[in-house]
Amino acid sequence: MPLFDLELDELRTYLPRVDEPTDFDDFWDGTLGEAREHDLGLTVTPVDTGLALVEVDDISFAGFGGHPVRAWAIRPAGSAGTPLPAVVELLGYGGGRGLPIERLTWASAGYLHVVMDTRGQGSGWGGGATADPVGSDPAVSGVMTRGILDPETYYYRRLITDAVRAVDATRALPGVDPNRIAVTGVSQGGGLAIAVAGLVDGLVAAMPDVPFLCHYRRAVDITDRQPYYEIVSYLQVHRDREAAVFRTLGYHDGVSFARRATAPALFSVALRDMTCPPSTVFAARNQWGHDRERPPAEIEVYPYNLHEGGQAHQVTRQLAWLGSRIAR
Repeated sequence: MPLFDLELDELRTYLPRVDEPTDFDDFWDGTLGEAREHDLGLTVTPVDTGLALVEVDDISFAGFGGHPVRAWAIRPAGSAGTPLPAVVELLGYGGGRGLPIERLTWASAGYLHVVMDTRGQGSGWGGGATADPVGSDPAVSGVMTRGILDPETYYYRRLITDAVRAVDATRALPGVDPNRIAVTGVSQGGGLAIAVAGLVDGLVAAMPDVPFLCHYRRAVDITDRQPYYEIVSYLQVHRDREAAVFRTLGYHDGVSFARRATAPALFSVALRDMTCPPSTVFAARNQWGHDRERPPAEIEVYPYNLHEGGQAHQVTRQLAWLGSRIAR
């Protein structure tokens, strides 16, 4: 795949105008307020995985609408009673939480690792265990256009709320230091990590890896790759609904969430990534904390990679970077 987006020097200073609704903050304050009217309903069930060096709990908590959301909580064995820092991981498009044995890195490094399942997904890879009980108007295959004609009914309103509540649930788990919680994720998970960082104060760090869900207008205009192309496919049929679609997306754009972030961030970007184009990633990174006190936002650039990004190289970078922040 050749380079197709802006030059790297241009990307580093790219500050596009994003159409942000004037009631963006009121919308999300109301959404999260409604969600928190439901009891968190946290349940913690130990799971025998046959692993000697980690302990695993199957947890459930109330997400959007009070709907139950599943997650794994994985911690170093024998750490009960020790307040651990925690990493909340949010998952990529189509994926589910899978099996605990697939996600041992953060617990091996001394963190409590919460892996949130993704409502209504998990049949593309991983395997999910969380339903999305909310219906939708006609939509194309995938979740990008579910309920897209109204921000109140849009699928990502529910999923972003779930992700915020996952942080609430993590803070309520025994043996967690509530002041040392980081959020991370790849692709869709990276976009969700950005949203959480813009909606939740007191995080120690955010680590969005080749993030999705940023600068929708730019993404739709320059890439024909899924999942962004789901929006194009929808508008090819519903030709008169462009204004409604982009109004809804304006309430869910990672650039707007990034402006409100308060925690330091470590991004990654791949310059040949046509799934999440580099300019959409830099659009969020370059606005990080603009409306707050401008916390630092580093970015690791992978010039020759597509959407796979840095993979284990980036995880290694994250371990060192987050470890230094936790130590402080």
